[in-house]
Amino acid sequence: MSDDEFRAAMSRLAAGVVLVTAHDPDDGPRGEDAGMTATAFMSVSLDPPLVMVSVRNGSRMDELLEQQPLWAVSVLPESHRRTAGWFAMKGRLSDGLLFRDIPHERGELSGALLVTDALAGLECRTEQRVPAGDHTLVIGRVLSTRLGPTADGPLTYFQGRYRRLD
Repeated sequence: MSDDEFRAAMSRLAAGVVLVTAHDPDDGPRGEDAGMTATAFMSVSLDPPLVMVSVRNGSRMDELLEQQPLWAVSVLPESHRRTAGWFAMKGRLSDGLLFRDIPHERGELSGALLVTDALAGLECRTEQRVPAGDHTLVIGRVLSTRLGPTADGPLTYFQGRYRRLD
């Protein structure tokens, strides 16, 4: 089986789209905010409340979450296609303006940024990191949740494109 064959098979699985964020207080005078788009995100357990996100080894988010145990997840509505696309770009520079055009607020517990009009927001603390091929599965305990408006519907990813769930 080739990489392309595997990718094609997995593209047939629809996935929700989230923005994972963390704050690095050690980077500069006021720290730095980082974010990444993820479609490999899921609920793991109700008791205790656990979620999991898959991060690419060696990525900025992988390195940050190895050092910073607190992070946040914003479940993106369909209106945030551009946000998802922006944070999915590899090699984009972090210039302090990553979140400039995105309505956001800082999580009280994690210090990480949450999209203000997200369908849901979760603040998490890493419980476990599990190596998995070229990714690391980061399992986090959910410390708090917030619910947003649902009129817009969720942003999904299917066959290599962002889609609206109808």
